[in-house]
Amino acid sequence: MNAPHSHGLLDELPGDLMIWVLIVSELLVFGAGLLTFLAVRLGDPVGFALAQDQLHRVGAGVNTLVLVTSGWLAARGAAAADAARLAMARAHLAAAAALGVVFLIIKASEFTALAAQGIGTETHPFFTFYFLLTGFHAAHVVAGVVIFGLLIWRPTPYATENGAAFWHMVDLVWVILFPVLYLVR
Repeated sequence: MNAPHSHGLLDELPGDLMIWVLIVSELLVFGAGLLTFLAVRLGDPVGFALAQDQLHRVGAGVNTLVLVTSGWLAARGAAAADAARLAMARAHLAAAAALGVVFLIIKASEFTALAAQGIGTETHPFFTFYFLLTGFHAAHVVAGVVIFGLLIWRPTPYATENGAAFWHMVDLVWVILFPVLYLVR
């Protein structure tokens, strides 16, 4: 006699359990970086505020809109793949990937402008954290764009759901990085 299957929280997660292990581990890494940033900032709030003034807040705000929109498109792509509307899934995923590239272009222009001013990781501890956290995030954006490229080629519902979940983690991290690095004093 088999015991009835109990319906648990893990059964409700979209996608594969391993994508969630990856997402949680990445969130913990970013969280540790942000907590360390905040702790170091306590020792030099004026220096951190002056360094923060060198950042391009408008570009970062545009990048926030770009990533949130791309997250919406990724969700639409996953829903289309689930409904076996593969052309629509591909279109949404391609648009999400294109916005990921736009994000990277804006971020690269910000890095380039800071470098032109002689600002690098050694300039001030703020910039050490800034380049580390935003650079690590940009690497995740690149990974997401590559994932979308693979999903455009073969948008199965299961794989697209996992890819969209990864992209939502990338969105979430940026939505936290943006105010902490660019706005909060």
